[in-house]
This record gives sequence, structure tokens and C-alpha cells, in this order.
Amino acid sequence: MLWSLLKILFFVVLVAGLTYGAGLLMETGTGVRIAVGGMELTLGPLQSVIAALVLVAAIWLTLRFAGLLVAVLRFLNGDETAISRYFSRSRERRGVQALSDGLMAIASGEGRLAMSHAAKAERFLRRPEITGLLTAQAAEMVGDRRKATEVYKRLIKDDRTRFVGVRGLMKQKLDEGDVDTALKLCEKAFALKPRHEETQDTLLQLQAQHEDWKGARKTLNAKLRHGALPRDVHKRRDAVLALQEAREAMADDNSARAHDAATEANRLSPDLVPAAVMAARVLIERDKARNAARVLKKAWETEPHPELAAAFAELAPDETPAERVTRFEELTSLRADHPESRMLMAELNLAAEDFPAARKALGDLAETGPTSRVMALMAAIERGQGAEESVVRGWLAKALTAPRGPQWVCDKCGTVHGAWMPVCSNCHAFDTLAWKAAPEGEPSLPSSAEMLPLIVGGIAPRTAPDGPAPEPDEPEAAPQAEAEKPA
Repeated sequence: MLWSLLKILFFVVLVAGLTYGAGLLMETGTGVRIAVGGMELTLGPLQSVIAALVLVAAIWLTLRFAGLLVAVLRFLNGDETAISRYFSRSRERRGVQALSDGLMAIASGEGRLAMSHAAKAERFLRRPEITGLLTAQAAEMVGDRRKATEVYKRLIKDDRTRFVGVRGLMKQKLDEGDVDTALKLCEKAFALKPRHEETQDTLLQLQAQHEDWKGARKTLNAKLRHGALPRDVHKRRDAVLALQEAREAMADDNSARAHDAATEANRLSPDLVPAAVMAARVLIERDKARNAARVLKKAWETEPHPELAAAFAELAPDETPAERVTRFEELTSLRADHPESRMLMAELNLAAEDFPAARKALGDLAETGPTSRVMALMAAIERGQGAEESVVRGWLAKALTAPRGPQWVCDKCGTVHGAWMPVCSNCHAFDTLAWKAAPEGEPSLPSSAEMLPLIVGGIAPRTAPDGPAPEPDEPEAAPQAEAEKPA
């Protein structure tokens, strides 16, 4: 905007100056007198202007001829491209200037101006491998996807620009939602430039979306080999992919392959909860309960989780509630002060109907870490100890409004998931789910392990000492049922 205003101002000043000079020249009357040696020449005003223009043209032609003469001399001395460079120098200079202006227009977000400069640069330079990308980007900026597609397809035909063309088409297909075609194009781009980090990440994400776990592991190994991924991150993501292979094998009733893949996933990342649970359950099926317990304890020591407790309960499914309390003390003692360990022991003692022990295990969590699960446990403890119905209802009312506690939350977009999965269902990012509290304001999803998980199974709803439990159609009945009956 400012540059255009300056150009207009310069043009107005130039016209005014020429007009003023012409007026002065016309007022001289006799014109211009030129004396050279013994010769004298008098020119009128108009003749003086014409003579000045002829002089400027003569000087310009002299300089051009001198340049051509230099080029001819260089050609005679063996420089075969000297003459061609002389004639194309001006075009190249103008083309490079147009290319530079086009790049500046792209950076400034002026798509139509960039299209104009791109066409000008292509006309002067006649090198589509240079101007093609600028043309395609300008076309995409103004919404002319057809033009951009044509340019990318032209770039594919040249070995020097094939990668740029394939990558451009791949991004177009991703924007259109055609992930199948985008995957094929991304594989082609990866084959052309396996070291390109952005292509590696895109290919890995697309392969994960298509559940091509073997292909994703190859891509992951390529990232490690080319130095685009830290070794610890590679081990974690390789464990995620191995876990998915184990799940596929389990679905296909291939227990041997499921065992190998699950064991490898747990070895690569012992703190990956779903991998530890899968490895333990595969070992349980093979009657290796001791090995399964070792796997679960190691994972619990890293990060206590309800799914680990549910798998630990499967080691002895027929034990009594009292026996289960004793056996689980080996697990919870590894992280005795962790809220998950305290809630777990409270649930187990509830199942054994030892309400004082349940309250002792829960401690001050109702004040320091109030969640829906803690509030429901307090309601069950109060009912078991014969508290008044108003007290029980008070705890249940708090359970309805208290935070849900840790859940599977995507680190990238904040979406809450009911169960762990390798790819976020919202943003499709790979390996971004973490067990943590959901961001404030995010909807919380219930999970099977959220309130009184499987481990306290086998206890039927009881009647409180001070009267029958509320009818199922009452609002408080559902939370209370969760509090007194295991999931």
C-alpha cells in the first residue's frame, strides 16, 4: 500500500518536472546554441528535445554494443555460453525479480499478487522446476486447487522436483480427507526422501490410522536410523505398535504370536499400562501366574492403575474377599501412599465388609483428593457403618459433582477417552494418550475401572441397618449401586 502510494507520488513529481522544464525551454525563444571548434549550431526548443533523446539513445546503444563485443570476445576465447548469457541476462534478471516479489507476496498472504508474479517469473525464466512451486502455492492460497494440482503433476515429471510434486499432491489429498490416496502418495514421497522428517511423521500417523502396524514399525525404525527420533521415544512407540500386533494376534486366536508381541511390548516399555495388562493376561492363559504377577507389580511400582488391579485380581479369581485383601497388600505396598492404592484397599475392605478398615485405608482422600470414586466409597462406608440416610445421600450428591479423577486424555487435543488406544479418535495423533486428570471444562467419560473396579466382585447389594436401600428409579440409586456393587 505504502509502496504504491510512493510510486504514484514519484510519477506526479516527474510529470510536473518535465512540464516545468518544457515551459522553460519554450520560453528561451532562440533555442539552444552549440559551438564546436569553428562550427556553430543553433537548435530550436523542439529540436533540442529531439537531440537530447537521440543522444541518450546513442549512449545506450553504445553500451549495449560494447557488452556484445565483450561477449563475442569471450566466445572466441572458448566460453561457448557467453553470447547466450548476454542475450538472456536481462530476462533472467527480470525473472528473478518477479520470483522474489512472488515469494514476498506469498509470505504476506497476497495470493493473487503472488499468482501474477509467478506467471511473470515463468514467462521470463522458462524454468518450471523453479517457478512451479511458487505457482502451486499461490494457486492454493487463492483457492484454485485445480491449477495447483496441474502444477504438482508437472513437477512429478522432473526428477529434480518429483518429491515436491508428490508431497504437494499428498497434502491436497489429506485436506480433502482422502487418506487412502494420501497414504500411497506418502509412501512414494518416503521412498524418494527417506530422511525427510515431516514425511516420516505423516507416514507413521497414516499407517497407524490404517492399522498397518508392521509398516508403522518399519517407518519408526527408519526414523531412528536416520537420527530423527530419540532412542527412548522410539522404544516407547515401538512398544505401542508391538502391543497392537499382540491385540491383532489375540483376535486371530494366534496365542503364540500374541505372547511374543505382548512380551516384547512390555519389555520395551514396562510403564505402558495396556502392554503390562496384555502381557500378564497372556501369561495367565499359559499358567504362568507368578510371571504375570511380577509384570503387574513392576508396572504398579511405576504408575498404579485400575486396569493393573483388575488384571492382578484375575490371578486368583476364586479367592474370598478376605484372602483377596491379604494378597493385594503385596501389590499396594509398592506404592502405599498413592491415591490409587488407598482407594483399592478401601474397595477390597468394603467387599470383605470390614468398614473401619476401608475408612482407614481411604484416609483423608475425601479432603485432599476428592473425586467421584472417593465420594462413592465414602457413601458405601457410611452406609455399611449404619449412618443416617441423609449422610449417605450427602456423599452421593458430592460424587455427582466431584472431578472424575485421572482418565485417558490426549496430550495434543485434550480429548477424553474411555479406554486407551494408540491413535486419538479426535485429532488422529499417534501415542498421545496419557493417564491424567482431564482439563477443566472437558467432558469426562466414564470408564469401567473408574468407580469400584472388578477386583471386589461377588458382593450383592445389601440392606443398610437403618432401612432398605432406595428404589432403582430414585436419582441416588445408580451411584449407590456403584458404591456397593463392584463393576
